[in-house]
Amino acid sequence: MTVKYTPEHEWIQLEDHEYAVVGITLHAQDALGDVVFVDLPEVGRSYVRGEQAGVVESVKAAADVYMPIAGEVSEVNEELRNDPSLANKDPMGNGWFFKILIKDMAEFDALMDEPEYAKFVKANT
Repeated sequence: MTVKYTPEHEWIQLEDHEYAVVGITLHAQDALGDVVFVDLPEVGRSYVRGEQAGVVESVKAAADVYMPIAGEVSEVNEELRNDPSLANKDPMGNGWFFKILIKDMAEFDALMDEPEYAKFVKANT
């Protein structure tokens, strides 16, 4: 599966050519610490790239979750809403935030791949 990353520390993984899954990166959850609350977007709502789509709160900070590419929210992770610690335990798996119907694949293609993201994190920490 193809995974891309944003400068705001979200990841997005293609499920197929129409849908993708979004969450926060290992780096983001490390920086936040123990996640205690998530505010997830509304299913059916469309967002543009970079728009705030949710919030993640930890014992030491709160951070916005941004839409990595334009899309319509097709599903949210209710398990994450009920157990926000999933964002810490498995941020790249069961701790996903929401799924979207992709509006523009070119926006996905323009995001960072894993080596680019690793270089970005190293340069900015």
